[in-house]
Amino acid sequence: MPLETYIPSDALKPFIQSFGIQQQEHEETYKVLPGTGLVLGFQYTGRLSKIKANEVVQLSTAGITGLQDGYSVFKNQAGTGTVLVFFKAGGAAAFFRQPLHELFRESVSLDNFMLRSELLLLEEQLCEGRDGKARINIVERFLLQRMNVTPPDQLIVTALSLIHKAKGIIRIQELARQLHTSQSPLEKKFRAVVGASPKKFASIIRMKNAIAQHANTGSLTELSYEAGFYDQAHFIKEFKTFTGETPEAFFGKK
Repeated sequence: MPLETYIPSDALKPFIQSFGIQQQEHEETYKVLPGTGLVLGFQYTGRLSKIKANEVVQLSTAGITGLQDGYSVFKNQAGTGTVLVFFKAGGAAAFFRQPLHELFRESVSLDNFMLRSELLLLEEQLCEGRDGKARINIVERFLLQRMNVTPPDQLIVTALSLIHKAKGIIRIQELARQLHTSQSPLEKKFRAVVGASPKKFASIIRMKNAIAQHANTGSLTELSYEAGFYDQAHFIKEFKTFTGETPEAFFGKK
């Protein structure tokens, strides 16, 4: 499934990692691994479904997916076209007033956050867009209209930086100490802005880093220790939750 990637405009770069256009000619079922930011999706043709516990749940044509701590399985109709917005960690908070941890592990319709009449107009414009770039421009205008101009919370910005620097291997008590704050208010603010607790977000970073570092390690045992796990069995268990496969099966496909 080729993904055409677009760089956001300067005004949106602090919040959005990238835009994408995905045109799927045939019906497919595919897996998506957890990311570090929320994702907006707009189907301008076709429909998308999510498979949960062997149940196929059709998604709204315009929806937002919160942070996930495990893989997701999607199924598209033939001829499905989608505009995707990949937010940076904490970036979605500039466009949604609701605490983002309420979206953790969820995919919900965008009409929970805006008037249905406004959403219908946006969907109509996307359907009439002449090409991918035109559709990206439509979504950019929509986001700019919703953007909150309040400066980002520097406590959360620094917390994210420290978690990334530690490759996710950091205790929340230590994180709070480095930020000169207490754990409870840090966790509350972090969950609302980023979409998950600091501990859960760190675990996502840790596993993504372990996957990225696989080629540079000599064995799964070494990889598990470098990722901060005390034993390989614990690493394999969390790896299967994250990817749906054992490390051997996952890396064997690479």
